[in-house]
Amino acid sequence: MASAELAQKLQRRLLRDGSCSEGSEEGAALGDAAAAAGSETSAGDADEDRSALSAAADPELSAKLNRRQDINAGAARPRFAQVFNPYTEFKEFTRRQIKDMERLFRLYDSGKDGYIDLMELKLMMEKLGAPQTHLGLKNMIKEVDEDFDGKLSFREFLLIFHKAAAGELEEDSGLMALAKLSEIDVALEGVKGAKNFFEAKVQALSSASKFEAEIKAEQDERKREEEERKHRRAAFRELKSAFSQ
Repeated sequence: MASAELAQKLQRRLLRDGSCSEGSEEGAALGDAAAAAGSETSAGDADEDRSALSAAADPELSAKLNRRQDINAGAARPRFAQVFNPYTEFKEFTRRQIKDMERLFRLYDSGKDGYIDLMELKLMMEKLGAPQTHLGLKNMIKEVDEDFDGKLSFREFLLIFHKAAAGELEEDSGLMALAKLSEIDVALEGVKGAKNFFEAKVQALSSASKFEAEIKAEQDERKREEEERKHRRAAFRELKSAFSQ
């Protein structure tokens, strides 16, 4: 690019000084040189652009192919899971249902690493009374394993119940057995089987305000428990005072 600009400037200077006319051989030669330099530069820039694109595309493609080969070979390194909010992503479940699922997940996450691996899933299915073969367990994980790391994150665990509630699982599949045998009824709508007044109050509210109502019910229940603890402490102090007299 610099050579073309230099040739054009030299041609204009010579024309201005009158040392060569626009139609002279020297002017024509300089014009041809400038055009050739511009052409070479343009071709060079195009080649450089193509090389840069290829250099950028090849590593990306290579990385994807290597990732796929690692996954097929079972040697893929786990990727960091994106932080998610189960209450907003799985709106079909109540807060209590999601908390029940989380307790179940933590119960069988014996490694406490935030995942249920193949052996932990094997133990879980045995405890639920539906033992699976090694291949069956791998197929269970594969059906919801979105990041191909060979184990279940909490989000992928919730996907099992999401698919069960949506009717997306085979009736005789291992995942359906897990969903059915767990103590969580994924077909429930609203809060049913309420054990106390606060849950019953949530059940009576409209579905539009269900999420906010459940939070309010939990807060009310905590307040009630705190009041009960205060009354018990006061009664204990009175009893202790009576004995000390």
